[in-house]
Amino acid sequence: MSFDLTSRPWLPVQLITGEEDLLSLREVFARADGIRRLAGDLPTQDFALSRLLLAILHDAVDGPQDTDVWAELWENRDAFADVPDYLDRYRDRFDLLHPHTPFFQSAGLHTASGEVFSLNRIVADVPNGDPFFTTRFPRVQRLSFAEAARWVVHAQAYDTSGIKTGVVGDPRVKGGKAYPQGVAWAGNLGGVLAEGTTLRESLLLNLIAADHQPGEATDRPAWRRPPPGPGAADDLAARPAGLRDLYTWQSRRMLLHADASGVHGVVLTYGDPLAVQNMQHIEPMTGWRRSQAQEKKLGKQPVYMPREHDPARAAWRGLEALITPRDPDTARRGEPASGLRPGIVDWIARLQAERILPRGRHIRVRTFGAVYGTQQSVIDEITSDTVSLAVLLLSDTDRALGQTAVDAVADADRAVLALGDLAFDLARAAGSESESGKQTARDAAYAALDGPYRLWLDAIGEGDDPQQLRTAWQCTARRIVARLADDVINTAGETAWQGRLVSSAKGQTWLNADLADLWFRSRLNKALPLAADSAAGAVPAQKAPTSDTAGSLDAALSPQKVTT
Repeated sequence: MSFDLTSRPWLPVQLITGEEDLLSLREVFARADGIRRLAGDLPTQDFALSRLLLAILHDAVDGPQDTDVWAELWENRDAFADVPDYLDRYRDRFDLLHPHTPFFQSAGLHTASGEVFSLNRIVADVPNGDPFFTTRFPRVQRLSFAEAARWVVHAQAYDTSGIKTGVVGDPRVKGGKAYPQGVAWAGNLGGVLAEGTTLRESLLLNLIAADHQPGEATDRPAWRRPPPGPGAADDLAARPAGLRDLYTWQSRRMLLHADASGVHGVVLTYGDPLAVQNMQHIEPMTGWRRSQAQEKKLGKQPVYMPREHDPARAAWRGLEALITPRDPDTARRGEPASGLRPGIVDWIARLQAERILPRGRHIRVRTFGAVYGTQQSVIDEITSDTVSLAVLLLSDTDRALGQTAVDAVADADRAVLALGDLAFDLARAAGSESESGKQTARDAAYAALDGPYRLWLDAIGEGDDPQQLRTAWQCTARRIVARLADDVINTAGETAWQGRLVSSAKGQTWLNADLADLWFRSRLNKALPLAADSAAGAVPAQKAPTSDTAGSLDAALSPQKVTT
């Protein structure tokens, strides 16, 4: 049997017409100008497949060596002309079912008992132990060769940890078991890709030149290395040798079992381990955070760990990790930065700085991530989001607009915090100490601010005044949050309007809806001072304070001690 990935359709794509199609490797590169993006079964599958395509392209063009060569590729409508001959040269290594060198697999892999396992082990939308929200319940019985190929690539990138069945020939096996060695490489990352208007642009935007992120002379993808055996490779001390090696890292050893109708089983175990600490010089598709815990554990500094994505936070709320690569305070003190932005963002910033990409050019930054649960043995959540922005916001030389975008996120955070405090104050006025209303109000505020912030960010262009931009955003945020505050107050209930005596750091205060409203508006003014000073951002009071409940405004804004 044979399933040649270079000529058989297996890559799902969305065309620029909006239609979807299934293409071979050869067709994807040939038709890249007419493809909008990859459209895999999961967002993380898109990430893993993109890295596969980039490894092919890096190896086919043997570089690019520098930005001059990259610029020629960017302008050349036939930039992928070397790919067909390249795929022909290594065609046997792209055969999913090859008897000796199956693609991304280990021929002859088997357990001592000869057991073959369910395909649930590689299909990430059927988490072990929690398959109730999938049409594949209770197990994946069979996959087409095309879908199986996609899940093989995904498993090499995102497979779970946990105890796996040991295979014959792996010296790491103890008592027939392979003990946990962590999730597959991409599962550690808060994945980041740059997207253009077509797949051709997206691949080129992520094709980092060798003079920007050099690799070793031994850098080559998995299909140009000896077929992996059941154990870990014996040259790992000098690897990964570069991006081609890293993008095709064989985190697992696996072998599909198939018949003429498709794939019906798999053998899966651990492959080549790869430590996550201080890999920022080789892995460009994630942000990095300095870890004091790892520094203490390893006895050295600095130690950087991949910055994972929080599924509860939209991508724009983490914009600081993309736009501001260095902490000015730590730089002045000569200390290592507390965080580093993804290398791919630095690469785009360089293209903009050298005027290869115009400053007004807009790109989409797409994020990917997997959240693991139960000792990393299952995938609990898949995260993905997109932020559209002008490349000038990524500039290292002129950070005013980029800093404005980051500051606007902080403005939103402070306004949302004020709304959450209002909800909590109203709950206290009604006799409850529960914080559930606070979190509900915050979630509603972030949801309401999401679209307006993205539109505001995408509209930033060269020549815009940072102060005017931020004032406009604060006015928008104030209107949205104030409107939500009105809703929260109006549904507070009669008990909250009547109020009650509550304790505070300054004594006891008669807290009711009127006073909670006044406190909120004071906090909102402090959170969004530019909007408070603007007539366009003025917020009418929900209800004028009465002398019975609040006295003067000044008195209402300060907790009052009550003597009984």
